[in-house]
Amino acid sequence: MTGPVEDALRAAVHELADGARPAPDLAVRALGRGRRLRRRRRALAAGGAVVAVVAIALPFVLLRPQPAARPATPHATATVTPAPPVRPVPGPDWSAKPLVLPGDWVVTGGTFVGAPGKGFVLDRIRGRYLVAEGYDGVFPAPVGSLSAVTDTDRPRAVGLVDLARGTPRWYEVGRALSAPQWSPDGRRLLFTTHQLDRFGFILLDPDGKRRAFRVDRERYFCTDQCDFTWSRDGTEVLLPQTGQAGHDESVRDLRAGVRLFSAADGRPTRFLPVPGDPAGPLAWSPDGKLVVVQGRQDPLLVETATGRVVRTLPTAEVVWISDDRLLYRRSYGARDVVLADLTGRELVRQPLPKELVDRQLTVGPR
Repeated sequence: MTGPVEDALRAAVHELADGARPAPDLAVRALGRGRRLRRRRRALAAGGAVVAVVAIALPFVLLRPQPAARPATPHATATVTPAPPVRPVPGPDWSAKPLVLPGDWVVTGGTFVGAPGKGFVLDRIRGRYLVAEGYDGVFPAPVGSLSAVTDTDRPRAVGLVDLARGTPRWYEVGRALSAPQWSPDGRRLLFTTHQLDRFGFILLDPDGKRRAFRVDRERYFCTDQCDFTWSRDGTEVLLPQTGQAGHDESVRDLRAGVRLFSAADGRPTRFLPVPGDPAGPLAWSPDGKLVVVQGRQDPLLVETATGRVVRTLPTAEVVWISDDRLLYRRSYGARDVVLADLTGRELVRQPLPKELVDRQLTVGPR
C-alpha cells in the first residue's frame, strides 16, 4: 500500500530523474520536492495557500542567531584584552566541504527559525552540504549519516532520512511531542511528551524501537520550559525543577536544580542544585564539574555540585570543547562563532558564510 507522501515522493523522484545528470543531493531535494507537490495539490483542492513553518528545535547543540544581548557582568578580575584572531569569511563554495569551526568541530546543519526556507545538512560520507527544504524541522545526528525530520501533517511521528541512501522511514512516537534531540553518540532520539495524563520522555532507536517513561510532574515539579535533555554521557536525561519563589511572567521561574533520570529504565537517579536550564548535553563540562545554564535573566556558568555561580556568560547555548574551552555564537554583529576561555575571553573568531548568518546552527565533532 502507498500513501500520499509516498506517491508525492515517487512523482518528485521521476521528475528529477528526467534531468540529464544525476545529482548527489537527489535524496534530500526529492523529499523536499515531494512535500511541496503534496502541499500544492492540497492547496489547490482547498482553494487556499499553505505556508510551511520551520520548527525551533534543539537537535544536538543549537547555536542560533539572537537579538543583541545585555552585556555580561564582568568578573572582578576581568581585564580588557586585545581582539582575537578572525578567520577568513568562507567563500562561495563553502558548501563543497565541511565547515570547520574553532576547536575542530563542524557545522552539521543550518535551518531558519520561525519561517520557511532552504536549509543545509552535512553529508559526512560525501563531505559536502545538501540542500534540505520542505520539512518543518530537520535535525542531523551529531555523527553518522542520519537526519531526523518532522512534518506538521504527522504530529505524532518522526522521519529518519539516511543521507547515504535517501530513504525516509517514518515512526509513530506519541502525542504532544517536543522536538527530537539526538543523544551525544547519535544512536537515540529523545522526546518530551507533554500529555496532561502521561507526562514524561520517550526514547527512539534508529531501528524504530520505542521506550516511554512516565514522570510524576507533581513530585518533580517544573514550570515554564520543561523539556527533557540529555546528560553529557547520554546515560541519563534531566528535567529542570522549579523553586519556591512562585511564578513571574517577566522572568523565568527560579530553578531549584535539575533532576536526572536513567535512560535505561526511567528511574530518578540524582539531583543537582544548578539554578537554571542546561541547553543540551554539551552544556556540561567534560569533567562534570561545571555547567552553563540559562538563569532567570542571564546565562550562568555554575559549579555542578554546589550550584555556585562562577560568572555570567554571553549565551547559554555553548559547546564545551575541553575543560577550559567553550564554543558559542556571538549574540550581536554577524553572529560569528567564537572559541573562548572560561573568563569569556575570545580566543578565535570564525565568520559564517552569508547563507548561514540568519540560520540556527547545529554542530558536532569533526
